[in-house]
Amino acid sequence: MNIRPIQPSDNSAIEQVIRECLIEFGGNREGLAWADESMRDLYSYYNEADNRAYWIVEESGTVLGGCGIAPFAGSEQVCELQKMYLISATRGTGIAAELLQTALAFAGQHYKQCYLETLQTMGAANRFYNKHGFTALKEPFGGSEHFACDAWYIKDLFCFS
Repeated sequence: MNIRPIQPSDNSAIEQVIRECLIEFGGNREGLAWADESMRDLYSYYNEADNRAYWIVEESGTVLGGCGIAPFAGSEQVCELQKMYLISATRGTGIAAELLQTALAFAGQHYKQCYLETLQTMGAANRFYNKHGFTALKEPFGGSEHFACDAWYIKDLFCFS
């Protein structure tokens, strides 16, 4: 498996991966990534402004998942880990940790903290974020657009320059 920056040709494949994951965990509804306008063109969303990026996991030309970093609610200090989804066959292989490390290395060059929102129904994801140093929050940060999320995390980024 290979991790690389998103390309325009990845848009439809990564949208399909994300939508299938959201359906799997009951996230195919308003107030979640499901309804984000950016879903159809993640390449443009993550490349239209500074301090944003999205990475694809692929194997033999097949998109298996991805994740992104972007400022949270316009903040210059706090970013958000966004749209981190992998097909079920890749879960438990270690690639998610590599993908997260790639995203956090980028984030640490631009931000002081990394925030994320998810669903309690994504139990393995919640355990994964805890294992990788994210601290659970009791409520979302102000400015969240995903009102249907019910689990929130924060992580300090120590390599901020």
